[in-house]
Amino acid sequence: MNGGPGDIWTLAWTFGLLSLFAIGGAASAIPEMHRIAVDLHHWMTDAQFADAFAISQLSPGPNILIVTLIGYQVAGVAGGLVATLAMCGPTAVMAYNVSRMLHRSSQSKWPAIIQAALVPLSIGLMTASALVLAQAADRTWLAVGVTAIAAILTLATRINPLWLLLAGGCLGFAGVV
Repeated sequence: MNGGPGDIWTLAWTFGLLSLFAIGGAASAIPEMHRIAVDLHHWMTDAQFADAFAISQLSPGPNILIVTLIGYQVAGVAGGLVATLAMCGPTAVMAYNVSRMLHRSSQSKWPAIIQAALVPLSIGLMTASALVLAQAADRTWLAVGVTAIAAILTLATRINPLWLLLAGGCLGFAGVV
């Protein structure tokens, strides 16, 4: 954790720009966050990123917490605050302006067309996020199997995914995966 002024500005620029491409929230930007934090800037390892993602998903509140954890890893409390504000600020301003524009053009067909087009895009981004996280976390064939079984159970049953996450955490804590 360095936390110099250059790191703070890098965090602000990186997450401010990333926020404009995170359609549907921070979860859609996980692959790019991973690329930036692990591969490009080397702020974290694959394991640290996977751990930060798990913590952000288990914690109450929005899953934007991963951004805060990355910022904290880079520059402490100031980094966590800057990264979070940079990720939320630009999109909040843009969402406000877009909602005002859509409210004015409520008779137009364009809002429904845009909304329908964003659904497959969001699904694709979430799928890419799942793939990146699985690649970062699954270091053995057994871990890949546990991930596959959890994915199948999530899709095929009504089991709360938190139970599956808890079971995976217990298996990891026990040293099985």
